Amino acid sequence: MAGLAESGSNPDVDLLYDINGLAKDAPHWFDRVMEFVGEYGLLLAMVLLVLWCWWSVRRRGAEDAASSVAALVWAPLAAAVAVLVNVPIRGFVERPRPFLDHQGLDVLVSGKTDYSFVSDHATITMALGVGLFVANRKFGLVGIGLALLEGFCRVYMGVHYPTDVVGGFALGTAVALLLSPVAMALLTPLMKAVEGSRRLGWVVRARGAGGGQKSVVSGARSERSVDSEERDLAA
Repeated sequence: MAGLAESGSNPDVDLLYDINGLAKDAPHWFDRVMEFVGEYGLLLAMVLLVLWCWWSVRRRGAEDAASSVAALVWAPLAAAVAVLVNVPIRGFVERPRPFLDHQGLDVLVSGKTDYSFVSDHATITMALGVGLFVANRKFGLVGIGLALLEGFCRVYMGVHYPTDVVGGFALGTAVALLLSPVAMALLTPLMKAVEGSRRLGWVVRARGAGGGQKSVVSGARSERSVDSEERDLAA
C-alpha cells in the first residue's frame, strides 16, 4: 500500500489529482463550504437522518416498530465498532496522508498527522447508511448517498486517497451487515421490553400510534357489550 502511495503512475494517485484538482479551480468560498461539509456537515446530517427515521418509525407505530428501532440503535453502534476495527488496520498498513508523499495538492484541512488508510469519515458514514438501510430502505438509500458524498469530499479536500475511501466503505458495510444478525438478536428483545414499559415506551412507539389505537377500539367495544348485557338483565 505504501508503494502505491509513492508512485505517481497509478489510477489511485491519478484520480486523487483529478478530484483534488477541482478544489484549485473552485472559488475560495466553495472550498470553505466543502471543508465544513466534508469534516463535520455530513456527519451531522447522518445523525439527523437517523433521528428523523426514528421519529417516523415511532409515530407510525407498526407491529415491527421494536425491530425497526433496534436496527436504528444498531446503526451508530455499527459505526463505533467499525472505527474500533479500523484502529489496528491503520497501524498495520501505516499509509501516510497523500499530501506527505505528493506535491501540488490543495489541502483544505490542516493538522492531519495520523495514517490515511482507511478513512474514518467514510467508514462511519457508510456504516450509518447501511444500518439505516436495514431499518428503512428509503432512509437507508439517502444515507448511503450521503456516505458516497462524504467519500468524494475527503478526496476533494486532499486528505485521503480514493482507495482510503473505498476501504472505509467496505469496512463500514461489512461491520453493519455481518454483525447485524447478532445485534438484532440482542437488541430486538431489549426494544420490545422498552416498548412495554410505561416510562420508556415512547422511545419505540408514540402514544396513540399503531397498537395503542387498536386497544382503545377494543376497549370501547367491550364497554358497549357490558352496557347491552346490563340492559338485557334489566328487561
